[in-house]
Amino acid sequence: MGTLAGLVTDTTRPSEFVEALAKGLAVLEAFDAAHPEMTLSEIARRVQASPAAVRRSLMTLQHLGYVGQSGKRFHLQPKVMGLGSAFYFSARIDELMLPELRQLVETFGDAAAVATLDGHDVIYIAHHSLQRARRASAVVGARYPAHATSMGRVLLAGLEEEALEAYFASVEPQELTALTVTSTRALREIISEVRQCGYATAVDQLDYGITALAVPVRTTDGRTVAALNSSGYTGLITPEQMVAERLHALRLAASRISEAIMRYPALNSILKTP
Repeated sequence: MGTLAGLVTDTTRPSEFVEALAKGLAVLEAFDAAHPEMTLSEIARRVQASPAAVRRSLMTLQHLGYVGQSGKRFHLQPKVMGLGSAFYFSARIDELMLPELRQLVETFGDAAAVATLDGHDVIYIAHHSLQRARRASAVVGARYPAHATSMGRVLLAGLEEEALEAYFASVEPQELTALTVTSTRALREIISEVRQCGYATAVDQLDYGITALAVPVRTTDGRTVAALNSSGYTGLITPEQMVAERLHALRLAASRISEAIMRYPALNSILKTP
């Protein structure tokens, strides 16, 4: 989640940068599953800005229909979903990625997803699962800390050294389960191993009961622009079994997704944007 304080100190922003727009987007991003409703002061603390600045953004967003209010508490309105669906359909996600995910789920069961890297997080841009009730199912648009996911580790491994160093210089890995790797040294070793073998696994890192295997989705110039994973339930499958049974199929699916990306300039441009 971005902060308004970060906008002020950002020395890389262009001269055409519209701070008011950035403030409004930061306010929208402040809402999540843990913060579905907030007061003005709570939002201000979340985005590290003055209540006056946040209030102006909230009033604008409320007038446009993106934010609602109940008493002193603000919440998102369904209109916000239109922002995400515009990306989903313009990038032709349903046509280009979902068939591959469905095939993986039909073959192995469980769930499959595609994600990209945004700052310290991965963002799911496509997802398909059997919708079992053993654990919460991820959804398109969900954000998770990169260090705690198989796809995040693949995406971090695909970064140039300068970008990877910038990540480690700014991230504070959080312990999401008792098994989550938070040591910078250990994470560096994991990323080095991912670069060597070309895939990443994660067991109970993000949440208990999740074992996952991920591979990179690369463009023809070798750049990693997304990650593809297959996940199952810890206790029913081990990472070693996943590698033995699913790695080949995942790599083939990633290759086909890569080919599809290159055929569609819009999606290619979207995923190649830093």
